[in-house]
Amino acid sequence: MDYMSGMLAPLDTAPAPFAEKPSLAGLTRGELSAALVSAGVPEREARMRTNQIWHWLYHRGATSFDTMTNVSKVLRAELEKVYSLARPEIVTEQISIDGTRKWLIRLPPRPDDKRPHEVEAVYIPEADRGTLCVSSQVGCTLACTFCHTGTQVLVRNLTSQEIVSQLLIARDRIGDWPGMERSKEGLVPDAERAVTNIVFMGMGEPLYNLDGVKDAIDVISDGEGLSLSKRRITVSTSGVVPMIERLGNESGPMLAISLHATNDELRNELVPLNKKYPIKELIEACRNYPGVSNARRITFEYVMLKGVNDSDAEAKKLVSLLKGIPAKINLIPFNPWPGTRYECSDWERIEAFSEIVFRAGYASPVRTPRGRDILAACGQLKSATERLRAKDRAAAQ
Repeated sequence: MDYMSGMLAPLDTAPAPFAEKPSLAGLTRGELSAALVSAGVPEREARMRTNQIWHWLYHRGATSFDTMTNVSKVLRAELEKVYSLARPEIVTEQISIDGTRKWLIRLPPRPDDKRPHEVEAVYIPEADRGTLCVSSQVGCTLACTFCHTGTQVLVRNLTSQEIVSQLLIARDRIGDWPGMERSKEGLVPDAERAVTNIVFMGMGEPLYNLDGVKDAIDVISDGEGLSLSKRRITVSTSGVVPMIERLGNESGPMLAISLHATNDELRNELVPLNKKYPIKELIEACRNYPGVSNARRITFEYVMLKGVNDSDAEAKKLVSLLKGIPAKINLIPFNPWPGTRYECSDWERIEAFSEIVFRAGYASPVRTPRGRDILAACGQLKSATERLRAKDRAAAQ
């Protein structure tokens, strides 16, 4: 394991071998039940055994069948023959000077993978909460010009198991299971649990992987396991309009919109998806999001780009655009990354913009940049192998 602040250590040229046996960790209830039946559990017992093992996987954080004391030794032995409880491999773990943690996670290869793939997950501890930012795709297809992840091509969707496994890894690493000692490194909230919130704001566009995201949310929010309220789970989208209503009706998490502009001309440049689903359609979908209310406000994310979208006039247009929508506006200081053409707005300009929004009646917190020194801040995620391959290609030219 590599611990570092700042630069990533080079990855090994050959990935470590994965467990030959498939893992039960991260499966949905239906998948877990099917796996048990496949291992020889009679169908009449499958529901009971599923509930038992579900408790050990998602309430206790079990990593060995031997710890499952209320499961018979015979069944534990049979499961051990064909399954594991392994998580995906952690390639690197970085800890920022502000306590933020970033994990580069190498996924077990799937049948159609030509090579192992990696994603990044980030844990952000604060005084009153601990937020885990998870990825939903390997790479991204949206190519938002201010986002580092957008420079990485889309490879594939993550399965719900791969999404849930990011939470399991985080809870393993920071000691967030019953009976485990909390990590002493970083700023871990003084609360019953260290991971209190989940945001789908990592690599990928969650609504282009809606089925996987929905199944992952079902596992994460299950009251007999990981038990995170859907009010503490936020899905952020760049504006896949046809899927927004489905997300609300079929899953019901909190919604965040990666907005960043108030007119189509600028948003077409910043968020090319806008050419397919323009602002008018996006805002209408937000007005109609199932369950939206003052108690379940939509978060609009707005990255502050110097001389691009940060004028007083743009602040007033933003207020006008969102009129009547129960909303919170997150102002995000731009987080630079190698090769970007944008700069972060000056702090005085951000404060002036925020004041206009606040006086119009909207909460307008300025998101404190976290993990910038390890490229873990908003818009900076990109798997290290892609960075290293790009560097190698440049050196060869």
